[in-house]
Amino acid sequence: MLLKELSALASPLNDQQIGQLQQAASELSPQQLAWVSGYFWGISQTSGATQPINQAAAAVSSQPAGKLSIIFASQTGNAKGVAEALKEEAAAVGIAVELFDASDYKGKNLAKETHVIIVASTNGEGEAPDNAIELHEFLQSKKAPKLDNLHYGVIGLGDSSYEFFCQTGKDFDAFLSKQGATPFIERVDLDVDYEAPAAEWRKQALDKVKEALASEAQSAQVVQLPVGQAAHTSQYSKQNPYTATLLTSQKITGRDSGKDVRHIEIDLDGSGLTYQPGDALGVWFENSPELASAILKQVGLTGDEVVEVDGDSISLQKALVEKYEITSANPQLVTQYAELSGSKKLEKLATDKDKLRQYSGNTQVIDVLSEKKAKLTAEQLVGLLRRLTPRLYSIASSQSEVDEEVHLTVGVVEYQQGDETRFGGASSFLSHRLEEGDDVKVFVEHNNNFKLPQDDNAPVIMIGPGTGIAPFRSFVQERDNRDAEGKNWLFFGDRTFTQDFLYQVEWQKYLKSGIVNQLDVAFSRDQQEKVYVQHRILEHAAQVWQWLQDGAYIYVCGDATRMAKDVHEALICVVEQHGQKTREAAEQFVNELRKAKRYQRDVY
Repeated sequence: MLLKELSALASPLNDQQIGQLQQAASELSPQQLAWVSGYFWGISQTSGATQPINQAAAAVSSQPAGKLSIIFASQTGNAKGVAEALKEEAAAVGIAVELFDASDYKGKNLAKETHVIIVASTNGEGEAPDNAIELHEFLQSKKAPKLDNLHYGVIGLGDSSYEFFCQTGKDFDAFLSKQGATPFIERVDLDVDYEAPAAEWRKQALDKVKEALASEAQSAQVVQLPVGQAAHTSQYSKQNPYTATLLTSQKITGRDSGKDVRHIEIDLDGSGLTYQPGDALGVWFENSPELASAILKQVGLTGDEVVEVDGDSISLQKALVEKYEITSANPQLVTQYAELSGSKKLEKLATDKDKLRQYSGNTQVIDVLSEKKAKLTAEQLVGLLRRLTPRLYSIASSQSEVDEEVHLTVGVVEYQQGDETRFGGASSFLSHRLEEGDDVKVFVEHNNNFKLPQDDNAPVIMIGPGTGIAPFRSFVQERDNRDAEGKNWLFFGDRTFTQDFLYQVEWQKYLKSGIVNQLDVAFSRDQQEKVYVQHRILEHAAQVWQWLQDGAYIYVCGDATRMAKDVHEALICVVEQHGQKTREAAEQFVNELRKAKRYQRDVY
């Protein structure tokens, strides 16, 4: 029964009390309402139920309400997915649970919690994801509260190929511990093939939380109720992808370009999948059978050997094509193969972390195995390999423009290794091994950290060299279809104007029609001196500053190693020079833009 209906019925409450209840209820979440209902029921069942409510509340207010809060710090969606699975599993076993995006969670509320689990990915060079910057900074500040009553757990997600593996998870663990919180389970740092160990950790963590909350409930007056139904999500996900159809794979770089970039169109008809500009499409791919055969030959196996994967017995050849990562190497593979093969070169690399990361990041599995020939068993080979994971591609279309299709801009990874050509796993699958009309398994990965402003009047600056142009094609299509009045400024860069100007005709059409108000390009090899997008930003520094003063949002997409750093530095210089600020103040200004979500990055 709704509170607003109470006044129309016979009620023991007077009008003022009904008004107070209405006001209080309007400010509470469904989980909080459930807690309050149990709290009042508990009071009504005690012998002292006639005592004033405020006295009963005082008796229990000194202790936080027993429940589990899950906070996710996520850049691409993996940490969010783990957190959502954790929430569903907690609710299923009767734990009162609430899920929070780190950007929506107030750090001071940690003092009101009993049990918290943080699921954290790491961005860039050990940085917190964009949605967790504020919480990360708060917990390092003098404002961070004492957390003596808090019990916590942390899952870190990362890629051990990078130097600052799971750094954000390690940071949150250290911050909470410093403020007096107690870990109820040991932190776990998980690599790219995280799903199985994450599921096991979740089970252990929830067993501990359930036991602890049950113990607290026995001594508490308040009845704890499980959370309500989770929000509806699509039936298709990373674990349950949709089998779509490839419509188009068209090369959009010139005949003489040193790059092979493809415009990919995929049919989602009947899937019910929806996406927003800024989201990514996850693509499950199969490896090259020829590459699998080459790897088998290198280690003295036939491929007919039987291995067990996820409880199924399948041939080793099938496992290499469908279940394992056989293109990109990683530090663990190099180190383990050094031990198995006795390669002096690999053994030396394994002792130098920086050189090991550099080597493994630029070397494919087949070339690591070729450093020194060694005969392996089927079990030893699969023990070297990571499980296959989907690739995420920034979506290059607006659904309001293309309806039940999704478009991608895919740069094919291709380079020479001696007399042989090496290809990327997913990019060559989409460009070379799939034919139009073939099936491809996909899912949408929502990215709330890379979204157009809600205000259609806000100006937008988009910086996307190379395939980083993809999400900005979706941004401009969306703003065109929404008749957004806000100005749009695009910075694009690549090697040459004639061979590498991706979607050139489209951008010229948008510029002519006024949808794109300004287009600045940087083609690095069209003149003697290299020119990149950061140089164009500095050339237009006064105008960039004016746009910022007018409320512009800045978006950057593309290479994280060089481009994103150079663009970030250029933006600081713009603020420093034209905002007449010190270097420190300019850095703080740019950081505040990120916190306000007026500076968003999708870098890789």
